[in-house]
Amino acid sequence: MNIGELMNWQTFKEKLLQYPELTLQFQYAADIWVDASYHITEIKQAPITSVDCGGKMNSWTEVIMQLWEPADGDDSRAMQVNKALSIIQLVEKTLPLNPLAIVKIEFGNSQFDTRQMYPGDMIVQDENFIVDLNPDFTQCKAISRGGSCGTNDKGEECCTPATTEAKPKVQLVNLATNSPACAPGSGCC
Repeated sequence: MNIGELMNWQTFKEKLLQYPELTLQFQYAADIWVDASYHITEIKQAPITSVDCGGKMNSWTEVIMQLWEPADGDDSRAMQVNKALSIIQLVEKTLPLNPLAIVKIEFGNSQFDTRQMYPGDMIVQDENFIVDLNPDFTQCKAISRGGSCGTNDKGEECCTPATTEAKPKVQLVNLATNSPACAPGSGCC
């Protein structure tokens, strides 16, 4: 998987718009869902600019929807998709979101460290619209575009293991002794 294969904001929203009356659920691990009492606490847009190990500048935008489980979760149903869409509409009145931005869902609770995840499969199951969340990942952009990570002035690639060259041994001399090597006029001082 690479950045080009991830869901963008426009596609995410279009999928939500298809099922406004269903209950919106998020699955963050196998058969483990975000508690039904969750809230969408914020939607943020983050422009990213980076330089990869091959020296190439990269830039993209992410839209991050943050979910929060209250500690005293009630047993109410999770929000319907149309409620999430109303929150999105409210956000977009103030912050125009880039339709081509990569979507991430940020979530954590007492059993699951907070992290950003990618929406994967979006499944209709009974009255639920389930967004399956996939873990974030790291990648070497230089290698993923078919190149190498770049080379230094000796032609060595930065992602290859460093070679261990034998270093010259240095002979240590104890200058505190009355050695003729450190006598006046010997040049040691």
